[in-house]
Amino acid sequence: MTAVDDQPTSTTSEIGASRTRKEDRHLVTGRTTWVDNMILPGMVHLAILRSPMAHAKITSIDVGDARTAPGVLGAWSGKDFADVQGDLPCAWPVTPDMVNPGAPSLAVDQVNFAGDAVAVVAARTPGEAVDALEEIDVDYEPLPPVLDLEAALADGADLVHESAGTNKSYTWELDSAAAGSGGSVEDAARDAEVTVKRRFVQQRLSPGFMEPRSVVVQPADDAITVWSSTQIPHILRTMLGLTLGIPEHKVRVVAPDVGGGFGGKITITPEEVITTLVARALGRPAKYTESRSESMAAAHHGRGQIQDLTITATRDGKVTGLDVHLIADMGAYLRLLTPGVPVLGAFMFPGIYKFPAYRFRCDGVFTTKVPTDAYRGAGRPEATFGVERIMDELAAELEMDPLELRRKNWITHEEFPFTTVAGLTYDSGNYEAATEKALELAGWEELKAEQARRRESNDPVQLGLGISTFTEMCGLAPSRVLGSLDYGAGGWESASVRVLPTGKVEVVTGISPHGQGHVTGFSQIVADRLGVPFDDIEIIHGDTESSPKGLDTYGSRSLTVGGVAVVQAVDKVIEKARRIAAHMMEANEDDLEYADGKFTVAGAPGSSVPFGDIAFAVFTGHDLPDGMEPTLNSEATYDPGNFSFPHGTHLCAVEVDTETGHVALRTYACVDDIGTAINPMLIDGQVHGGLAQGIAQALFEEAIYDDDGNLVTGTFVDYTLPSAADLPSFRTGRTVTPSTDNPLGVKGVGEAGTIASTPAVVNAVVDALRPWGITDITMPCTPERVWRAIQDHAGSEGAVR
Repeated sequence: MTAVDDQPTSTTSEIGASRTRKEDRHLVTGRTTWVDNMILPGMVHLAILRSPMAHAKITSIDVGDARTAPGVLGAWSGKDFADVQGDLPCAWPVTPDMVNPGAPSLAVDQVNFAGDAVAVVAARTPGEAVDALEEIDVDYEPLPPVLDLEAALADGADLVHESAGTNKSYTWELDSAAAGSGGSVEDAARDAEVTVKRRFVQQRLSPGFMEPRSVVVQPADDAITVWSSTQIPHILRTMLGLTLGIPEHKVRVVAPDVGGGFGGKITITPEEVITTLVARALGRPAKYTESRSESMAAAHHGRGQIQDLTITATRDGKVTGLDVHLIADMGAYLRLLTPGVPVLGAFMFPGIYKFPAYRFRCDGVFTTKVPTDAYRGAGRPEATFGVERIMDELAAELEMDPLELRRKNWITHEEFPFTTVAGLTYDSGNYEAATEKALELAGWEELKAEQARRRESNDPVQLGLGISTFTEMCGLAPSRVLGSLDYGAGGWESASVRVLPTGKVEVVTGISPHGQGHVTGFSQIVADRLGVPFDDIEIIHGDTESSPKGLDTYGSRSLTVGGVAVVQAVDKVIEKARRIAAHMMEANEDDLEYADGKFTVAGAPGSSVPFGDIAFAVFTGHDLPDGMEPTLNSEATYDPGNFSFPHGTHLCAVEVDTETGHVALRTYACVDDIGTAINPMLIDGQVHGGLAQGIAQALFEEAIYDDDGNLVTGTFVDYTLPSAADLPSFRTGRTVTPSTDNPLGVKGVGEAGTIASTPAVVNAVVDALRPWGITDITMPCTPERVWRAIQDHAGSEGAVR
């Protein structure tokens, strides 16, 4: 059983304080260090020639004329690097027989998506490099594009990779009956009083980070230094070394200011490999910075799934089974996490509900499109969308209020910890409290009354009301669990604390921020725990030389794993300081208490030793306890015992113009429970940004290919990224059920808004149109799609107009 607090549990001045962000001063005063700002002596600039064809043999390629173009220092095709470039790594072989045909950074004899890199030019200026691309002559022999996921799986289908003999990369299954975590979906189907089947489509999305990807590589003898706009400097160091055969200790990776990621900078990119190859070939620094269109055409996409769901229930609304079949679009190649992203969703389709039986099956399929990989939430938004949409469809079938159906089936707060049918153990939560607060924030009863009036009056602008609850597994994660899923890395995180002679503190973390506010949040944690001033703390990150150990930032793991590692390192500092304080005070260590940055003797508050005095005593080393090293520095590596499970309830009201199909957001209210709040302002920023991205999937964004496999949404003119003018003022709130799995009581927040908002909006749109008999609108719910759905159902029984 878990209790809910409306306020943060800590009474200290730092935990729960909305500190302004330390890291913003240089960002807003033009003193940032974006990779593309870097200029090194003798540096060359790269331009990459990309395939204009989705699928073709390279019958010939000639870079000779490019090599003699003005300002050019070199030009290379895939053949030139074929023996040294290796294949881009895939760290998640989800099944032993998974098909991975390999992924060269520069295509050698075949291109497999429009945007595949085929040649690179190095020149003295970016303009000269781009101009020289015109001098490269490539002959292609076209092959059939493979675009449709189901057609790609059919017998006799054209193959993306002929040598693989199939377009299927893998089939991954989870069956609760076989796993022993629940019953059989076949039995549930046989005994069902109500069965609802739906197909939902998760469109491809292009991560819209502010700073396009950029990389600079500086060679020095047998070593290299890489500056990259990446989320994963530590993983990049290891993987780049393995891919190119460079000893890991000869590779230094720096992630300077990184302008957003959203999962789009979580992979090892072809451009990082190509730039390294060119820099080493020329023996001089090399830089590559992509254009926005290159980013959209050649960086990875997110989502891309067909979801077939079957839910069974009793007539009074108790769910009895959930059967999920996914077809997941891998794109042309497997990137770092490509096959594992939909598998992450396998554990979250049951959501917050008590399904007695569950089965999940996913087929990963190759197509001639840009590869997919993680995008904010990575598998969990897709799962939440599926279960929250099918719950609404079941409610409609049962003629039951969607919220009442959820209440009837969700895990109640008395039942925590709760092990789900997918095998996860949720540590804490209170879905009832979050929902009640969200209803109040939204003014739900008033909205329902207004909806009834509009329907009664046949108002051409109908009001739709959408609900989405959610939970997610984040804070990736226990290493042993990741190992059981064949993930190629652990889930621990490292931190160290260095105490300077004046009592100032440096904290080194393996987390690598790219806009979240880690410097501020971690400083608050240290200030609270160690009792030193907030401004006396420096957070060091993002450089494998100064921060040599870490697993970086993704999956809402920074606070729940990296933050706890910081806490453990601080606690070790305090224990070292305790021994010195006892020596200075001629007291017993066990009699000392530490609070507000000083030690006191229990029962004698007038006698104290501040932390700064201990730091200076360590610096001088004149009078330390016998045998004690003159240092307070400490480090810790934390491997969590469980994921963390934030949750929330999101409510959305939309106005749908039934004459034009236009959808306008009227009200959006959400209550998230992310455990103890360290900095409410940072949390609000994460939630607001997440909401914008989730709403964007519901209403605006889609990466579209034509019949020849060309991306036709390759600019922000064609790809509709919403602006503030497209979004309402969000009504946000929080409840607090501290995590019982970590000493901070925190849960992840980076992906929460994205996960819940997409189904909330689509449920609202469908709710507005349900009187027409409409049960789904394919995302994004554009005015054209909504209007066509209305026209297609205009004569349906029950249509209001």
